[in-house]
Amino acid sequence: MSVFAVATGVGSWPGTSAREAAQVVVGELAGLPHLVELPERGIGADVIGRAAALLIDIGMDTVPRGYRVASRRTRVVRRAVSLLDEDLDALEEAWERAGLRGTSRSVKVQAPGPITLAAEVELANGHRAVTDTGALRDLAVSLAEGVAGHCAELARRLGCPVVVQFDEPSLPAASAGRLSGVTDLDSVPPVEEAVAVDLLDICSRTVGVPVAVHICAPGIPWKILQRSAINAISIDPATLAEADLDGLGEFLDAGRTVQLGVVPVVMPERRPAVEEIARAAAGLTDRLGFARSVLRDRIGVTPGCGLAGASGQWARTAVELARRTAEALSDDPENI
Repeated sequence: MSVFAVATGVGSWPGTSAREAAQVVVGELAGLPHLVELPERGIGADVIGRAAALLIDIGMDTVPRGYRVASRRTRVVRRAVSLLDEDLDALEEAWERAGLRGTSRSVKVQAPGPITLAAEVELANGHRAVTDTGALRDLAVSLAEGVAGHCAELARRLGCPVVVQFDEPSLPAASAGRLSGVTDLDSVPPVEEAVAVDLLDICSRTVGVPVAVHICAPGIPWKILQRSAINAISIDPATLAEADLDGLGEFLDAGRTVQLGVVPVVMPERRPAVEEIARAAAGLTDRLGFARSVLRDRIGVTPGCGLAGASGQWARTAVELARRTAEALSDDPENI
């Protein structure tokens, strides 16, 4: 069974307490706990800001529109490193308290994917880094090396395997040429399919561990994902159109794993039952014509996206529902 065919979180978490978040994910997500992001802490704590702590020999600073590549170690970098260290300490503490050191349980870390990072970070001239082929590749190589070191550090601290999720919410827009430029008169050319595949593969090869890509936006570029070396994709089924079903089916048919974000991101009017969520996942794979065994072997369960906008109570409930749904899919897929 794939390491990703379990319950896990997507990444972000509400609040500012790293210790509280770590205790919840270690306790609730027995299959694949993750190192959460806490964007409410501000600069350097969001998914793009975290890259400032991971990039090798490339700095980052802030500008009114977000982040910009810098040539030095800035205050933003120092803050991002400090916040990441705080998160690592909290996860290690929760891991030790649960008596999990040296076990075979894997842990997931998240980082922005190479295309999304370059799409969301500016160069010194104010243009997106994705518009410069050299900068795009330099960022991908630096990111890959930084994430590899990050994985090694966490594996050393916890004594367990580590897997990676690259967040690529901007990949659909970047590959389709839908990104806006500095002004309305500027156009951002689409990232070519071969380039996107190469960048994803650079990251996959360099980190040297199982890799998933998370995309929560519509218009998923299935050809890029199919051609890449990634092991899994994490998606929100609510964003899928009819045209996505063939791509999703081919991805599964290739023996790879799909994590379905079937748990609501914010508290609904009525708490869904585990059976309802499980049926939603099974209904999608049934529609694609797969045997129910695929639910056990190659389907994971997550919230629809990150939980930063949820209440603390719902975040805890959401990962509990994800865990119980994944258990139901694994225990008795034929009778869901």
